Amino acid sequence: MTKERQLIDTHCHPYTEDFDKDQTEIVTRTIESGIDRLLLPNIDTNSIERMHHFCDKYPDLAIPMMGLHPTSVDENYSAQLDAIENCLGKRAYCAIGEIGMDLYWDKTHAKEQEIVLEEQLLWAIDLDLPVSLHVRSAYRETLEVIHKVGANKLTGVFHCFSGNKEELKEVLALKNFKLGIGGVITFKNSGLAETLQNAKIEDILLETDAPYLAPTPHRGKRNEPYFIWDSAQKVAECFDLSLSETVKKTRNNAIELFKLYNFSSKL
Repeated sequence: MTKERQLIDTHCHPYTEDFDKDQTEIVTRTIESGIDRLLLPNIDTNSIERMHHFCDKYPDLAIPMMGLHPTSVDENYSAQLDAIENCLGKRAYCAIGEIGMDLYWDKTHAKEQEIVLEEQLLWAIDLDLPVSLHVRSAYRETLEVIHKVGANKLTGVFHCFSGNKEELKEVLALKNFKLGIGGVITFKNSGLAETLQNAKIEDILLETDAPYLAPTPHRGKRNEPYFIWDSAQKVAECFDLSLSETVKKTRNNAIELFKLYNFSSKL
């Protein structure tokens, strides 16, 4: 693998404690493999400082997003939202994220998640930023909020997309949204590769969600940005493209969606 490939991992969390012991080695391996940009979504108020520190430590590699993750939403969401909104405008972010709805394990705060999602979508519209959406067992609810605030006013990505063909159709009907594809596409029984036959490479972004969802053959281990090459190869096969074509096309998709030319003249 060579640096000329210049792949972009559009969604990862290398600033978490999972990487504290070998962060330098991970970053070196990432860059040497041909990855030149990592897009970092925020989680909640506890992760902001760590994320900013990583981006300041590796300014030519990491670009931050800002948002409140749905699984961090509870009845006291207002204080977290205020603190996160206060960060906007103080530095450059490539997206509002990671935001969305997650009703997989717990529906206790479903209403609060809807309120928080709507508020953050409105931020994205006001700031002309894309959104990075975390959606799990909540496609219907998420789409309702998107249409409520105005789907035509929004751009973004359904991070870690693993929906069925009908959900894919609804996402693509939004016109201005991409599909974030990572390790799940390599899982033997995921069915994602078959679902994506109804999409185009222009709809795809590559991501890892590191340290989560490591692709085969690393499944069950801590994920890292370097492992994105396994997912990229599977995406290439899915769309009958070469690996280099897949990297180039998904890179252009990322640059366009996140307006990455605002962060570097080298892109």
